[in-house]
Amino acid sequence: MNLDAATLMLVLKISVTVLILAIGMQSTVDDLTYIWRRPWLLFKSMLAMYVLVPLVAVALARLLPVSHGLKVAVVVVAISAGAPLVPRKLMPLSNDAYVFSVIATSSLLAIFTVPLWLMGLSALAGSVPEITPIEVARLLGKAFLLPLAVGMGARMLAPELSEKLADILLIVGGIVLTLVSLVLLVLGWPLLREAGWVALLVLGLLTALALAIGHLMGGPDEENRTALAISCATRHLGVAVLVAAAVPGERTSVLVVAYLVASILVSIPYIHWRKKYHMAVIAETATPEAP
Repeated sequence: MNLDAATLMLVLKISVTVLILAIGMQSTVDDLTYIWRRPWLLFKSMLAMYVLVPLVAVALARLLPVSHGLKVAVVVVAISAGAPLVPRKLMPLSNDAYVFSVIATSSLLAIFTVPLWLMGLSALAGSVPEITPIEVARLLGKAFLLPLAVGMGARMLAPELSEKLADILLIVGGIVLTLVSLVLLVLGWPLLREAGWVALLVLGLLTALALAIGHLMGGPDEENRTALAISCATRHLGVAVLVAAAVPGERTSVLVVAYLVASILVSIPYIHWRKKYHMAVIAETATPEAP
């Protein structure tokens, strides 16, 4: 990685940290525990993210006639649940408390589920170096839990100021994140070409199936359907890269990057459809009944 790319990656990490800090500044302890107070919803959400999506990935890896490296990458991204930026994507479409609670909870559970799934991955990838819960906890702690806790603490101390500052941080952080991501994708185009169209199609299929699982398991509440679908399809790339680095195979890390592209391409039509659906529901609700 050259200096320019390394600098961009640093800026990217900082922008993500700023966004998570801002999300924490707009969230309360009640938001954090929202899903904990609804055991059935908690069970369905975690079942979808940590059991059904990985099982579908294993099935794809077993059934599709693709390279060994792609098989491993499909499972690696599937077990790396807990995407920290999902709340920002879904703010206009869903119950913010549910989104925040499910992502925070899934990130905590990843400390234990990722090493467990990685042990199972050995059947597919051969000998897999061990990743301990401590390593996953260290990564999630620095990248997600710490800035989130700082943001929530700031809200407790100065709620009005935190709310105003969070709005500014979300805008600035979002713009920086988008611009840096686009530049990194351009710089990484040779890697994506190396992954090939077959990889993008397979990883896109995984995204589509993850969206379907979340959409079905999130019901009957329509806002929860949308939130869980995107949560299932959006993976924690930091965790995925950590796992990929420990898995022997043909450039698994490159294929993890390819998943980012594939998931964006597949998720955009779904988000657009759900936006139209939610707008139609709002319009119908707002329309007064004829006398």
